[in-house]
Amino acid sequence: MIDLKYLQNNFNEASAKLQKKGVDSETLENLQNLFKRLKGANAKLEAAKAEQNSMSKLFGQYMREGKDITELKAKVDANKEAMVPLQEAAREAEEALYAVALAVPNFPDDSVPAGTDEEDNVELRKVLEPRVFDFAPKEHWALAEENGWIDFERGVKLAKSRFSVLRGEAARMERALINFFLDTNAQKGFEELCVPFMNNAQMLQGTGQLPKFEEDLFKIEEEDLYLIPTAEVPLTNMYNDEILLADQLPVLMTGYTPCFRKEAGSAGRDTRGMIRQHQFDKVEMVAIAHPDKSDDIFEMMVQNASDILAALGLPHRVVELCGGDLGFSAARTIDLEVWLPGQNKYREISSISNTRDFQSRRAKIRFKDGKKNRLVHTLNGSALAVGRTLIAIMENYQNEDGSIAIPEVLKKYL
Repeated sequence: MIDLKYLQNNFNEASAKLQKKGVDSETLENLQNLFKRLKGANAKLEAAKAEQNSMSKLFGQYMREGKDITELKAKVDANKEAMVPLQEAAREAEEALYAVALAVPNFPDDSVPAGTDEEDNVELRKVLEPRVFDFAPKEHWALAEENGWIDFERGVKLAKSRFSVLRGEAARMERALINFFLDTNAQKGFEELCVPFMNNAQMLQGTGQLPKFEEDLFKIEEEDLYLIPTAEVPLTNMYNDEILLADQLPVLMTGYTPCFRKEAGSAGRDTRGMIRQHQFDKVEMVAIAHPDKSDDIFEMMVQNASDILAALGLPHRVVELCGGDLGFSAARTIDLEVWLPGQNKYREISSISNTRDFQSRRAKIRFKDGKKNRLVHTLNGSALAVGRTLIAIMENYQNEDGSIAIPEVLKKYL
């Protein structure tokens, strides 16, 4: 959640940052009114408390002086009773502010470029040159049919649209990629965890999926459980409502999970193939970091994901997201986009984000800094989305006869 004290005390500056991320003036005005409501309710409550304390102190004085306390006691009791609705008003005002604030996105870093959508993102660099084909490269769904690798029809039969079945070599390749990603992340110091694929609502609120994005989640009926949209949720929330020691930081974690998303806002997009599925495999990196070190860890995570793609021989580019394309929880995000020759374009395969203290404030993840408890910074990123890596290999390593070569680094896993 955003720092409400910062927003209240620096409203114009904070509002300008939120507008960079697409927050409308109506929401900002609503927040300002809620601040005023809470301030007014607290002022009335504090005044009543002060009067109560003042009158309570008179009891001792009256007793020493032998005065009758009947009238004073009646006033104290009446004031105490009058405080009940004041306390309720203050509580309701605080809850109203908190409810709106939970749906407000993180402040973008000052370095984040301005812009409204992916067209305004900034390319930082390209890694590896795309292969020049002496034949027309095919898209992955055509290659899948030729090689019997992906069964889209039976995926729909078993579930519904945007599900698929990997067969034979493709299934083995999926498993090989997961192991390669996990091994590479482990070499960079990330501890491997195997986590639940369902989390409760409190955990999803901690990382920012709830309450704003509930329509994109698969809810378990009659349970306080949701299928996870990313391993970021369980990995980050490993330390939900905990206080770490400074020398425990950074905590680096990685894990493989399937991810489940309704893709509620993607009607009509990427309907062919495996680009946008309701269920897909991903290996995630998560870092719980000291605020002074999170920028260095961010760069390390970006480089690690890029190194994995380079080791696979997959051309890609590194892109800084503009304010309008940033995710809800992110203060800064760098995307890696892999080259797909069949589509003749770069497509996102990893997003590395620094959320600063946005998630840690929601999830109450702190560390001991001397005598004070401070909020940590949390970071997350894909290394990598497995299905998209598979189709990138299919398209980049295809031969003219439709067969597909295997990247050298995967051969030991196959």
